[in-house]
Amino acid sequence: MLVQFYEQHKLVTITIFITIYIIQAALFLPGAAVLMLAAGAVFGAVLGTIYVNIGATIGAAIAFLMARYLLHDVIQKRFGARLKKINIELETKGFNYLLFLRLMPIFPFFVVNFGASLTRIPLRTFILATMIGMVPPSFVYCNAGASLAMIKNMKEVASPRVIGAFALLGIFALIPVMYRRIKK
Repeated sequence: MLVQFYEQHKLVTITIFITIYIIQAALFLPGAAVLMLAAGAVFGAVLGTIYVNIGATIGAAIAFLMARYLLHDVIQKRFGARLKKINIELETKGFNYLLFLRLMPIFPFFVVNFGASLTRIPLRTFILATMIGMVPPSFVYCNAGASLAMIKNMKEVASPRVIGAFALLGIFALIPVMYRRIKK
């Protein structure tokens, strides 16, 4: 039904999806994985990735700004001395750190949004690193969703595309585990 609605009302469907994703990301709500799978199923892997990226980036920026303006000064006042070195590092190399955190899902999306907002990382750096860093994980999920949507019968469950998409999703899910193991 969603695909039929999308085919008849493309702009409305895209706008509704991006709005839902923005709200989900901005309010630190669960469900990003389901939304990414749905985006892939409805829009396809590539367009789904683009729409997820738009929603995730705007939502993350809103969450970043809300947390920064509500809590930043309190946190900096209370822990400023301890955060001084981190703030200096993030002001100069914040893009690289944030890009790493987006590409390697060691911490949940909302934790990165919230944590970054409490530092002095510039908003433009946050947005750029989020926009670029969200492409690979979004594509992995959207590709899996698109692969699921193509299944018409039980025989297709074992198709190379479906198996490959879920193998990629499984590898992506193992990144935090591998990171912790290497770190130890």
